[in-house]
Amino acid sequence: MNAPQPAASHTDVLIVGGGPTGLATALELRSRGVDFVLVEAGDGTVTHPKVSSIGPRSMEFFRRWGVSDRLRHSGWPGDHSLDAVWVTRVGGHELFRLPRHTMDTRPPFRHTPEPDAVCPQHLLEPLLRAELGERPDGPVRMRTRMDRFQTTDDGVRATLIEADTGRTTTLHARYLIACDGTGSAVRKSCGIPAPARHRTQVFRNILFRAPRLRAELGDRNASFYYLLMSSALRFPLRALDGAGLYRLTVGLQGHPDSAVDADVLVRRAIAHDSPVEVLSDNTWHLVHRVADTFRAGRVFLVGDSAHTLSPSGGFGMNTGICGAADLGWKLAAALDGWAGPALLDSYTTERRPVALEGLEEANLNLLRAMGRQVPDALNDDTPEGERFRQVISAALARGGVGREFDAPEIHLGFSYEDSPLVVPDPTVPVGAQPDRRPNTRPGSRAPHVWLTPGRSTLDLFGEGFVLLAFAPSERTDGFARAFATRGVPLTVHRCAVPEAATAYERPFVLVRPDGHVAWRGRVLPVDPAAVAARVTGAHPRPDAAEGPS
Repeated sequence: MNAPQPAASHTDVLIVGGGPTGLATALELRSRGVDFVLVEAGDGTVTHPKVSSIGPRSMEFFRRWGVSDRLRHSGWPGDHSLDAVWVTRVGGHELFRLPRHTMDTRPPFRHTPEPDAVCPQHLLEPLLRAELGERPDGPVRMRTRMDRFQTTDDGVRATLIEADTGRTTTLHARYLIACDGTGSAVRKSCGIPAPARHRTQVFRNILFRAPRLRAELGDRNASFYYLLMSSALRFPLRALDGAGLYRLTVGLQGHPDSAVDADVLVRRAIAHDSPVEVLSDNTWHLVHRVADTFRAGRVFLVGDSAHTLSPSGGFGMNTGICGAADLGWKLAAALDGWAGPALLDSYTTERRPVALEGLEEANLNLLRAMGRQVPDALNDDTPEGERFRQVISAALARGGVGREFDAPEIHLGFSYEDSPLVVPDPTVPVGAQPDRRPNTRPGSRAPHVWLTPGRSTLDLFGEGFVLLAFAPSERTDGFARAFATRGVPLTVHRCAVPEAATAYERPFVLVRPDGHVAWRGRVLPVDPAAVAARVTGAHPRPDAAEGPS
């Protein structure tokens, strides 16, 4: 008797991995009406939160996906300090403070409708899973792992195993997205190299609860406490939820502090005799890597499977979320039939340079901390200790430490201007340096301007291409027809807001579904079909779509 064959089902996209980036990828696909299944081998329990800050560009995407308000109000107290301080001990000598207000008191952000938010992983993931829906009512399947997969002529065939029942199913998907972390089994199975780009570092993360610490610190409270105690204790002690949950990072560079008991280390790091409960203590390896390609046929890498960055600066998860938004509209276009042959390949072309830049910036932040010397007498209440503290305080004040906490050029200023999907602006000199300020040079994130109270220009973008027209043109109908002929969704938005016209720099600006500028000009092009072909990956002659600007 033949053994029964596993049940089979079909979907457009299989997402492997249910961390923040995998869940963001699912939200992006859902927003575009793409059918998907997300599988996660774990049960969703986060015993050691790794993520705290959600950057402004990620929050802009969460705004489009309908969850930004819930993330912003997920639990972090509005009156909790966001300051970063450099201290000999928490509550001890304070050498330098970087004022960053509180969520309630920080000034309005000019360049984004969605400033960064604090939402630790143990709050973020359940919120996103609840939004998406777990099986049987939703597409998220927890405690389900992908045992193996193989590519076929028209997609991917994956074998899934449910941990609770042992049941095996076969899932046929048009595409597979690997969000399975830095050690990605999918990436390795595809044979995609991801060599380390810097020396691997080893750290301990100690998660602990100190419910009275905030009150005991009073006006000396902060969000980040950079310790200056030893080569092992010169990394952040961070408030995770503003309600007594903290994480201490310990370097494992051979200093005696590296091997000290977790409870002893935490109590040593805090000057107050505050009640402390250690919740977990784990060792982790920081490997700086970016995969050589983010695509292997119908398989794509998103998040840590594609790039692993130092947490210094908070770029890692945010780089993954922006990657999900880049890939999502392109997969939707391929499934809807209007993607040109170069569209899916452009995912690597556009996102890999961004990951490389973020990796190097994060590594600079890490090296700045690791290169900081900590004299033995720094915490001493002696003239020598005071002299050391003054010297280091002055060095911190002029040393650019604020860059780790305020890097808009990384979060918002990245550009795809070298992408094959972007029509260059011939008025920009060849070889000109990228403009990291809000601007509409093709490839840049389209600027935020309030159109009406609560409604941003960014709220216009997402469903398809948008042509922003700040002037009339007899060519508008022809431009729209060129996109309709290819089956490409396009909306023409005529805008009469003067502030928006100034910010957008040209009378006509074409914005992609992910909110990045694809083309701009002073007049609409004579040959709009060439523009439509270029921005959808159909590869016309490089100069065919440019025209006058």
